[in-house]
Amino acid sequence: MHIEHYPSISSIPAKLWDSLFAGSYPFIQHAFLAALEQSEAVCARQGWQPHHLLVKHKDTVVAAMPWYLKSHSFGEYMFDWNFAEAYERYQLKYYPKLVCAVPFTPASGPRIGIAEGYSLTDLWPLLNNYLADFAKANQISGYQCLYLEPALAAAMTNTNWLLRSDVQFHWQRRNYESFDDFLAALTSRKRKMIRKERECVTAQGIHFQHLTGTEITAAHWHKFYQFYCATYLKRSGHLGYLTEESFQLWGQSMPDDLIMVCAFQDDRWVAASLFFKSDATLYGRYWGAFEEFDFLHFETCYYQGIDICIATGLDVFDAGAQGEHKLQRGFEPVLRQGCYQLNDSPLLAAITAYCEQERNHTQAYLEAAKQHLPYRHQP
Repeated sequence: MHIEHYPSISSIPAKLWDSLFAGSYPFIQHAFLAALEQSEAVCARQGWQPHHLLVKHKDTVVAAMPWYLKSHSFGEYMFDWNFAEAYERYQLKYYPKLVCAVPFTPASGPRIGIAEGYSLTDLWPLLNNYLADFAKANQISGYQCLYLEPALAAAMTNTNWLLRSDVQFHWQRRNYESFDDFLAALTSRKRKMIRKERECVTAQGIHFQHLTGTEITAAHWHKFYQFYCATYLKRSGHLGYLTEESFQLWGQSMPDDLIMVCAFQDDRWVAASLFFKSDATLYGRYWGAFEEFDFLHFETCYYQGIDICIATGLDVFDAGAQGEHKLQRGFEPVLRQGCYQLNDSPLLAAITAYCEQERNHTQAYLEAAKQHLPYRHQP
């Protein structure tokens, strides 16, 4: 077996790539990654230089991984800015680094696709050695894999990768047949709070439309991109990582994986949120609005998503990174992981100790957060 790298996902046949990543997780699909590259939201100029890996057994592709050479740490969400700052203080070079991740997407899922008849046990020693050799030959500080699946995390930590973790908040359907069923599971105080928030949105004259598949037209994407840019500009001072072409391409290449929730005040379209979905999970990814309305963000991004899960039978609602405010709205804390391998340096021992302390802190925070769930009977 041997490994080859590819500087673009488009140089790998879509059918081949998708056949290795069995399952319905949308963000590893060839179409999703290709849209990012084709629209140049992901490219060397943006600090995301594709370096995708294929493992071949003779002439047969048996595994694939999405990798990027990074010249910064933006768009990763499991951030390592403190590592980079420590390197800089010691006059060491942290960038470029090699990252296995889905750009701008803190949603855990598969990071290695493996052909039938092969296993991670068969492939991991070869990949691990390749990464070490590549880092040494190209003088990069190290490599990391973010929001990965448990089996790959285990393989990495068993070969001395550092483990990091963070906490997200996900909603679980638990066989609710209506939003009222969900509310009935909450304490009286939280139930009243959510009802009040939803009623406030309705009282402002706002109603919603859900668009799926080919119902989302090029005009819808154009308007959605304007919402996206306006909100990013207000929150972060820039127009966001994605281009309008990114959204348009997703709409063309993977329409069945998308749901757009549109908020209207009378006939004016005032806000929107974008969801991706797998067979079991709804992923809340982007949102935007031109104006401020009381509780509109919670309704458009959270409560409408819960409605979608209940109506369509999706079991989990992953509404994105961070957001402790989700806790009191019924979203439960879950642990997410990333693995890091750094080349030997004067900082390695300190970073190793930091990762252990961080894991302990994250686990303690997870347990504490569970005590503040708003359910009458704790899940």
